[in-house]
Amino acid sequence: MPLTEVEPLVASDPSQREYHWTLNFGPQHPATHTTLRLLLTLEGEKVLRAVPDIGYLHSGFEKLGEELDFNQYVTIVDRMNYVSPVANEVSWFAAVEKLLDIELTPRGKYIRTIFAELMRIQDHLLCIGACVLDVGALTAFLYLFTQREKIYDLCELASGQRFHSSYLRVGGVMADVSLEWVDKVREFVRGFPGTHADVARLLNRNRIFIERCQGIGVLSKADAINLSCTGPIARASGVVRDLRKDEPYLAYPDFDFKVICGQAGDCYARYMVRMLEMIESLKIIEQAVENIPAGPVNADIAGKVILPDKMAVYQSIEGLIHHFELVMPNRGVPTPIEEVYGAAESPNGELGFYVVSDGTNRAYRARTRPPSFLHFAIFPYLIAGHQISDVVVVLGSLNIIAAELDR
Repeated sequence: MPLTEVEPLVASDPSQREYHWTLNFGPQHPATHTTLRLLLTLEGEKVLRAVPDIGYLHSGFEKLGEELDFNQYVTIVDRMNYVSPVANEVSWFAAVEKLLDIELTPRGKYIRTIFAELMRIQDHLLCIGACVLDVGALTAFLYLFTQREKIYDLCELASGQRFHSSYLRVGGVMADVSLEWVDKVREFVRGFPGTHADVARLLNRNRIFIERCQGIGVLSKADAINLSCTGPIARASGVVRDLRKDEPYLAYPDFDFKVICGQAGDCYARYMVRMLEMIESLKIIEQAVENIPAGPVNADIAGKVILPDKMAVYQSIEGLIHHFELVMPNRGVPTPIEEVYGAAESPNGELGFYVVSDGTNRAYRARTRPPSFLHFAIFPYLIAGHQISDVVVVLGSLNIIAAELDR
């Protein structure tokens, strides 16, 4: 029976109902890694039914989009997928710049592309590291998180913040990157393949890891399409869909890279897609950092949409007035009254923002299309018929971020 035809559990024989047990998995559980709750119906060790229950991390992110201007909202999108925050910024400003009809500078595109791929690697490192930790592979977890720390160092060097970088701005970035940052990126590119190879040797042919993942949580290509899956989850099921290729943005048309896909659609295929995607991301970063253009990082807009340089604000009256005109509530950016949708290929899939403008310098409505929300909804279809021990494997392979659920 296809996954989309799975029906709610109904005990045909009333005498059998006493053998069905209810188990609350979460909202506080080491394997959820955040506040997720699953209501499981069990028959012994077998999961008959799973009901996701969200709402434990509600933060009103979308409502805050109506109160903060386009640049201020960057601090909010950082916290939606807090595993790869700058990737959220790429998606948000893709929508805003589409609304304002802003074309980025070549250097600005390259810097954003480098950060987007660093975030993809960072997100996959956590997803794989946490998942293998849940099945007992401690050494691989330590290797992977060591590399995450190096990406945090790059974020700190560029923006001043390690975790919630808030680095992007309308029309560009907060500040240009330094030569030291470029050298650090090159150092990361040289060192990462060694760690990646170590993890591959630990896991790819590990009998225990393979038996825990292969044939578990199988998602067919048809079901991946029908259930609106994107990103590594869809590609592991054979769906050849990647916005970087299908709807090119930033500097991706300039680079040579592959769209990694699988066929099996199980947890092991999702793991392999993420492992191979990190290598492709590394190729993009290497090409970008070695060919990064000179010039300004922020677009030069005659209508004064872009925030002025901080030193210009501090040292000249013109810069101070420019900043004043953009940030004051009764001034702001001249915005067309339109509705736009902008999206990017985030580490977890298509992350989009639907922005409704009423002519002011903030959104009338900022609606998010978060991949985790859609992927968490497929969990009941993937886990039915599996064991309790498989719950942590399937959940880990989906890489659910609770802040995207309860936005």
